[in-house]
Amino acid sequence: MTPQMQAVRLTLKTRELRLETVPVPEPGPQEVRVRVAAAGVCLSDVHLVDGTLSPARRTDGAVTLGHEVAGTVDATGPGVRGWRPGTRVVMLPGQLRRDGAVVTRGVDFDGGWAQFVLARRDTLVRIPDSLPFEQAAVIPDAVSTPWAAITSTARVQHAEAVGVWGVGGLGAHAVQLLRMSQVSLLVAVDPRPSARERALSLGADAALAPDDPALPELVSRATQGRGLNVAFDFAGVPTARDQAMELLGWSGRLVVAGMWDGPVTIASGVRFGYLRQAVLGHYGSEMVHLEQLVRMAGDGALDLTHSVGETFGLADAAEAIARVRDGGQNHARLVLRP
Repeated sequence: MTPQMQAVRLTLKTRELRLETVPVPEPGPQEVRVRVAAAGVCLSDVHLVDGTLSPARRTDGAVTLGHEVAGTVDATGPGVRGWRPGTRVVMLPGQLRRDGAVVTRGVDFDGGWAQFVLARRDTLVRIPDSLPFEQAAVIPDAVSTPWAAITSTARVQHAEAVGVWGVGGLGAHAVQLLRMSQVSLLVAVDPRPSARERALSLGADAALAPDDPALPELVSRATQGRGLNVAFDFAGVPTARDQAMELLGWSGRLVVAGMWDGPVTIASGVRFGYLRQAVLGHYGSEMVHLEQLVRMAGDGALDLTHSVGETFGLADAAEAIARVRDGGQNHARLVLRP
């Protein structure tokens, strides 16, 4: 009899989310089967359920959600070397296919809202015993996406002046990581008082509402009129990008992180060109970022104790989705424990 497991499956045509009993997947060549210990619940999961986000390469059938996953190696497929059962691991959310396409776990192929999940052997990173599974699970995406945006896309340098718009799950970690990067000025912008308080606790020099008239004056005074070197849009709204662009200075970089619908506009082409500014898109992270963050968290240099909120069982996935939907981009990730 084929072994069975539980998985939270989303039917793509109807957007119906159900806990189903499905066969335990068998690892193929160069694949590893992981027993899931923890899986994060992201705002993008909410958007998959409500239909505002769809897989780019599939429109029918069902998919197991979950792109933030940690667990232990359970079995290995043909040709796999270096991975033994019981090894604690976290996995990269996406992978590059042979045809050059980038696909995402829990979107384009089955993810970790299940008791077991398959992963290509080269998308796994060992995690130390000192790093709890819940904290490890949120590193992919919630932590690695802003870290990749900071280090690889924006290439933030020490002593640069930086602004972060949107202090949700990604933005809060961006603030924390930017403070570790020793920027000279770190300003957080968010309409929610709780988010601004969180930003200050994570090391922001100032946290203001977007409609606060003191914001432009603060940036001008703190930078001696030079403006911000880098601005990150984790809010995903045009007004945030417009405001960020206004506060950028010479050679300023605006990094638009994640996915959004609609154009990115530049209000003043003359100012944009004269100041030699740039708008950079950013999505996801790579293996190097995951490896760096696991090492930082394992060594105690990166504190993720406040990154995880409540935990839920697989049967309560719909409730977790509702909590994230109603709470917006909260800074603490909700986590499923199979």
